[in-house]
Amino acid sequence: MFGINQEKAAAWYRAARPRTLTATYAPLGVAAAIALSQGVFELIPFVLALIGALFLQIAANLINEYFDFRRGADTHKVAGQGMIIKNQVLTPRQVLIGAIVTVLIGCLIGLYLMFQSGPLLLWIGLGGVFVVITYTAGPFPLAYNGLGEIAVFIFMGPLMVLGAYYVMARQFDWMPVIAGIPIGAMVAAILHANNIRDMDADRQVNKRTMALRLGLRGARIEYVGLVGGAYVIVAVLVVFGYMPLTVLLVAVTLPEALKLIRLIVSTTDTSLLHQAQGRTAKLHGAFGLWLVIGWLAWLVVNRLF
Repeated sequence: MFGINQEKAAAWYRAARPRTLTATYAPLGVAAAIALSQGVFELIPFVLALIGALFLQIAANLINEYFDFRRGADTHKVAGQGMIIKNQVLTPRQVLIGAIVTVLIGCLIGLYLMFQSGPLLLWIGLGGVFVVITYTAGPFPLAYNGLGEIAVFIFMGPLMVLGAYYVMARQFDWMPVIAGIPIGAMVAAILHANNIRDMDADRQVNKRTMALRLGLRGARIEYVGLVGGAYVIVAVLVVFGYMPLTVLLVAVTLPEALKLIRLIVSTTDTSLLHQAQGRTAKLHGAFGLWLVIGWLAWLVVNRLF
């Protein structure tokens, strides 16, 4: 019995696509750093916001898994995360139930936080849930109509940072919105790397991602713009005083970013592009971590001197 439970646990862990969850950790970390620097950080609301956001992202992954399978988008893929239904690890019904449960948990946590903070969180939360559900579901799925990158840029960048900040500060501030822009660019790059890898498979099922709409050359340019743009935006925000000087520590991750750009623009090998997608997710996590470290370093320096 233990073996069966362990096998199922491993299946659900895989279905959650854990390496993509940096898309939640990074913006929440930036929100925490900003809140700390402003003296409004609160541990319990932050932890609840983190848990709620993780459940919603996992829900998005499960919904994506279910509807990609139903629409036949996984049929021609030879690499990629998930594909647990295609590989008969979990049934479609199990994945759908998992998606419903995780959406409900995320929504319940969000409702509690809304009553503790204010109405702005309601609109951010409604938008986030809308994207979670309509990313691959519904009559106009965002991912199938070239809107995936735009959606994740907005809701897993500026709005996620703002929402997490808001549950602690209980007031609007432009700083989390601005600080979320490079985070949003980098998380969009994860999705875009995924779509570049899957271009041939997506073309066969008419999944019109941004990569397909732009063509290979245009898709490569977009990847360079998203990854390289994240660093440029941080530098510009530092120059204009919106971010502290020490956040330039994100430059530690620049060598890996350059390696990934060279890889994306030089290969069409699916296995290499699969590695690039995973490495882009890790780059996003490292980028967010160093952004947080830089912000906290500035806080420490100010308090010491």
